[in-house]
Amino acid sequence: MASESPPLPADSRQRILLVTGMLGAGKTTALRELEDLGWEAIDNFPIRLLDRLIGADDDGRDGIKAPLAIGFDSRTRGFDPAYIILRVKQLSERDDLIVTTMFLDCSAQELERRYNETRRRHPLASGIPAADGIAAERELLAPLRRWADVVINTTAFSTNDLQQAIREQFGIHTGEAMTVTVSSFGFSRGVPVADLVFDMRYLDNPHWVSGLRELTGLDSAVGAHIRTDPAFDSTFTRIRDLLLELLPRYAAQGKSYVNIAFGCTGGRHRSVFVAEEIAKTLREAGFSPTVRHRNLGSRAAELIEGPHQP
Repeated sequence: MASESPPLPADSRQRILLVTGMLGAGKTTALRELEDLGWEAIDNFPIRLLDRLIGADDDGRDGIKAPLAIGFDSRTRGFDPAYIILRVKQLSERDDLIVTTMFLDCSAQELERRYNETRRRHPLASGIPAADGIAAERELLAPLRRWADVVINTTAFSTNDLQQAIREQFGIHTGEAMTVTVSSFGFSRGVPVADLVFDMRYLDNPHWVSGLRELTGLDSAVGAHIRTDPAFDSTFTRIRDLLLELLPRYAAQGKSYVNIAFGCTGGRHRSVFVAEEIAKTLREAGFSPTVRHRNLGSRAAELIEGPHQP
C-alpha cells in the first residue's frame, strides 16, 4: 500500500480569500487594498469556475503560490449562497489551501444613503424603492453572512477605516517591523477607528486660557500649561507604561499595525500634546511611530469646546 504524503507546512499552503457582502458595503475598496497588500485580486468571478482558477490539488509541491482574493456578490453570474457554501466546504478539505470567507455588512439606512448620494440604482430594486432592494438582498445573503469567517460592518467606516481594517486582518507578514501610528483627534468631530483610544478631556483645557486658545499642542506654552495639571504626570506615566508593555506583546502575536489615538474636545490642544509626548517616549524605547493630527487645522470654536468650567 502506498505511503501517505507528509502533511504540508502551514506556510506552504495557498491562501484563498472569498470576499462578498452587501452591495455598497465596500467590496471594491477591500479588493483594491488587498491588491496593494500583495494579493492577486479578481472581482465578480463566477463561482462555478473556481476549480479552473485554483487548479487541482497538487499537494503544494510546486512551491508557494500568491494569495488570491476573489470577489463576488448578488450580481455575479450563477450566484447561489447554498452552492457557494458547499464549494467552500469542499475547498477547505484540501490540505494545500487555506480558505477564508469575508462578508462586508452595512446598515440598510447607510446603504440607502450611499445609493442616494451616488444616484445609483440598487440592482435588486428595479421599479421599487432602494430600501426594498436592500432588504431583499440581505435576505438572500443571510446564509453567507452566518457562514463567513470574518464579518466587517462598514456602517460607520470611512474609506480609510475600511482600508485599515483590511490591512490588520489580511496583511501578509514578511518579518517587517510592526507599524505604529499615534494620532490625535477631537471627539466633537467623531471617534476614529483605533486599537487603543485614550480620552484626554480630564486635563485642564488650554482653550479657556488667555493667550493659548489660538495655539496648539505643538506650542511649548500649551505643553507647559498641560503639564501643570495635577493629574498629568501620574496618568501619562501609566499610559506610557501600558503601551510599552502592550506593543511588544502585539508584535509577538504577529500584529502588523497598531493605531493609538488620543482625543480631546476639539483635537487641537491636549490630544496633540499627549500624542507628541507619547511618540517621543516610544522612539526612545526603539519604536518608530508615525504621528498624525486629524483636527490640528480645525478652527477653535467655543461652541465645540463647550461651556467654560472654572
